[in-house]
Amino acid sequence: MTDNRMRLGTAFLATGEQMASWRYPGTPADGAVNLDHYVQMIRKSEEGKLDFAFIADGLYINEVTMPQYVSRFEPVTAISVLAAHSTRIGLVATVSATYSEPFTVARQFASLDVLSGGRAGWNLVTSALDGAALNHSRDGHPAHADRYERAAEHLSVVRGLWDSWESNAFIHNKETGVFFDPDKMHRLDHRGKHFSVQGPLNIGRTPQGHPVVFQAGSSEAGKELAAQGAEAVFTGMGGVSTIAESKRFYEDVKGRLAKYGRTRDELKILPGISPVIGSTAKEAQAKYERIAGLIDIETALRYLGRWFNHHDFTQYPLDEPFPELGDTGSENYKSVTDRIKRNAKEQGLTLRQAAIGNATPRGPLVGTPEHVADVLEQFFRAGAADGFILLGHVLPEGLNDFVDHVVPLLQARGLFRTEYEHATLRGNLGLPEPINRYAQAWTDSAASRPSYTTGKE
Repeated sequence: MTDNRMRLGTAFLATGEQMASWRYPGTPADGAVNLDHYVQMIRKSEEGKLDFAFIADGLYINEVTMPQYVSRFEPVTAISVLAAHSTRIGLVATVSATYSEPFTVARQFASLDVLSGGRAGWNLVTSALDGAALNHSRDGHPAHADRYERAAEHLSVVRGLWDSWESNAFIHNKETGVFFDPDKMHRLDHRGKHFSVQGPLNIGRTPQGHPVVFQAGSSEAGKELAAQGAEAVFTGMGGVSTIAESKRFYEDVKGRLAKYGRTRDELKILPGISPVIGSTAKEAQAKYERIAGLIDIETALRYLGRWFNHHDFTQYPLDEPFPELGDTGSENYKSVTDRIKRNAKEQGLTLRQAAIGNATPRGPLVGTPEHVADVLEQFFRAGAADGFILLGHVLPEGLNDFVDHVVPLLQARGLFRTEYEHATLRGNLGLPEPINRYAQAWTDSAASRPSYTTGKE
């Protein structure tokens, strides 16, 4: 890790990461469709000089375990509105590569990048919920490997479309009547296994060159896709666990970059965190217990079962060791279920403890602002993360507490900016602007040609 400042983003998870967060005092129960709530959070995030805010998504609702999401904004629409309520913070929206077309995605995010002045990011996901297929005219959800194969081709096509126009293609010469230089317009003419796309994209080169690509998978296929083409990785739900575990993931993904001709600085790895902050450790613990107490054990068991193909955990004794499940689990959430089973075994958790801990992950970030800042600094300086994404068990309280009390400490330690350095998301994340492939090809070709002089003697 060569950058000496951490990157910080925040996830607008409606009412919060915790599944019963809509019940928390001060949290709007309709947060997922409350524009004032989102505007308040984007302004607070920008006040804290955070790098970006992103909106997650799901294409299939589970009205039993996640009622706050039965009605929610479509992410690209929502983040586009927030572009008008902010000036510097990055704006990231989630769109599934499994249930979208590359041309549409390329156009959406190119438009957002132009509208926001270069602040757009695409959180590429493959969709884990089997029910998503039933909402998209399909009989079944594609297998895990097939989804990631499609995602890799999808991303390649999107990036190809973002190169449709060179940066100076549009001349707009009213005197000559030349609107654009046709030599600087390029058709993609992609023919692949999953997609057939001619191009060009019907919007020009954007302020960032390409919007920033985020990716959230932590499986083997997810890590490989991240190394191949992502520029920021969102890993983990509910917070960091140990420095050693986070560093293993960090080095694993960073170690894959070289085979794709990429450097370690071209990908930012950002674990999700859910700090609970109090003026004292006792106050923070009481707040955590109040948040965790929003969920009854029956609901927590159903939520736990969601990761395991809706496995029925009510059949097991609550206060005995977490059951041996063998290979029981969802292929779509393998990294999550493996972690749940591993933590339960290593920590000797009962089923009750595992269910409550899964519903409201505690992690090491319950304490005073100084304690939270200390832990984040330790992970960052150990090379276990390039920064963090704030999830927040409950919103907006979790965001407000972090910006008001932890960010100033990180700034005072020289670990985080006090002002935005750049106008674009790419610039603030310290990521290079991609070179248009066609302009680069012309440059390379010109460099290899002999030099000629012409003219009349």
